[in-house]
Amino acid sequence: MTRNEHPAPPTGRQHEIRRGEQVAVIAEVGATLRSYSTEGVDVLDGFPADERSSAGRGQVLAPWPNRLDGGRYGFEGQEGRAALDEPELGNAIHGLVRWLPWRAVSEGEEYVRMGCVVHPQPAYPWRLELEVEYRLEEEGLLVTATASNESATACPFGIGFHPYLTVAEPLVDTATMTVPAKARLVCDERGLPQGHEAVHGTPFDFLEARRIGTTRLDTAFTDLAADTDGRAMVEIRADSGRGVGLWAGPEFPYLMVYTGDALQPESRRRRGIAVEPMTCPPNALATGTDVIRLEPGASWRGSWGISPWSRS
Repeated sequence: MTRNEHPAPPTGRQHEIRRGEQVAVIAEVGATLRSYSTEGVDVLDGFPADERSSAGRGQVLAPWPNRLDGGRYGFEGQEGRAALDEPELGNAIHGLVRWLPWRAVSEGEEYVRMGCVVHPQPAYPWRLELEVEYRLEEEGLLVTATASNESATACPFGIGFHPYLTVAEPLVDTATMTVPAKARLVCDERGLPQGHEAVHGTPFDFLEARRIGTTRLDTAFTDLAADTDGRAMVEIRADSGRGVGLWAGPEFPYLMVYTGDALQPESRRRRGIAVEPMTCPPNALATGTDVIRLEPGASWRGSWGISPWSRS
């Protein structure tokens, strides 16, 4: 057997977890949620093992989610200078850990806990320890993230996640969606926030369930309405009765919703909807908006999850 006869997957070791008819696969690279299905039907518009993640699919976005203007920011006398990995728009995007190897800290049949260390560097001059646990429960997938500042000084922190949801329809246009948000961020052509706008009466109003149709979304929603458990739930339903909900705990006051209109190749467009829980808005490290300040030795913890269902 030659060395490359059975090459390793581009996303490294694959961690499969199961509970009943639920199956999820988490990849070593980026602790990426590569796939999730129930009853043999995809809940995520993920990607196969012989590909790498495209368009952020399933990735962990830390220590900042979304875009960072020019890759530059300052925090209490220290400067961050990140590489521009969205060079056409002059932005750094989605943090530093989505292409790093994560280790399995602990795992069992129904869960895996992945860990990663961000070492001090020009883009982020602090030591940050991250863990993300994926656990299958009766109602669906529970994701719990923790972050600990192992530096001698306080550090800024934000995190997001990038799953693409599907209800087994060829296009999202035929599905109905509810987004429990009263406002959205108005962004410029580079995806950087310029202000807020109430969604009532606009094409971005999904407070009541309605068909997605041709609506194009690449939108950060906020002012979220939570249920009695403090969770904000986005629901997507197909006429077939199949549906999926993504809930975000109070630690995630922003939800990015993306209908995939610019994806490449074009055949991937509008096949799924990215619903991205975020602790802070785009460009937060530069503006300071809702950035989490972690004292030396302090930790942060937050949860979100995916609940699939079908109506017989």
